[in-house]
Amino acid sequence: MFTGIIETTGKIIHITQEHSNKHFCVESSIGDQLKVDQSVAHNGVCLTVTKVEGGKHWVTAIDETLQKSSLGNLQVGNSVNLERCMLANGRFDGHIVQGHVDQTGHCIAVKDEDGSWLFDFEYDPTQGNVTVEKGSICINGVSLTCFRSTEKSFRVAIIPYTFEHTTFKEMKAGDAVNLEFDIVGKYVKRLLGK
Repeated sequence: MFTGIIETTGKIIHITQEHSNKHFCVESSIGDQLKVDQSVAHNGVCLTVTKVEGGKHWVTAIDETLQKSSLGNLQVGNSVNLERCMLANGRFDGHIVQGHVDQTGHCIAVKDEDGSWLFDFEYDPTQGNVTVEKGSICINGVSLTCFRSTEKSFRVAIIPYTFEHTTFKEMKAGDAVNLEFDIVGKYVKRLLGK
């Protein structure tokens, strides 16, 4: 389980295709602290560390993961948001994040508010996911509060710290993002649907 509080960003330094899988080599400031078999969220996708060496770690995304997330779009040189799984005795600073991407969406607008940034996102509503006003949303692994919520879009506001310490500083209109909708909202929607 994760909280959506990003620890650091990493840089993709190598990608290897093997059959339908992709192996990513990521360099980061926490690379030396990781171990094989550890779960780490990469842009909100929970992946297992398969190798660690010299500040770098390797993970594998299988076809199902590549189809359901934006990881398949990653290229060498791209940055990814990284978060290790939550410690049982740690503070719960974000919201419940499983690292299981529900679907991808797209950034449709970025607005500099002279001290903060507004990001608008759109997603396919036919997949059954919903946002609610002032509800939680996880975008590329970042726990955020959404507003201006509609059936297929929402807005988030980004503070300078989050902007500088995540991949939001590189995001632009048209970019695909990984979306994990609030777990409580998903259960409520399913129960009400029955």
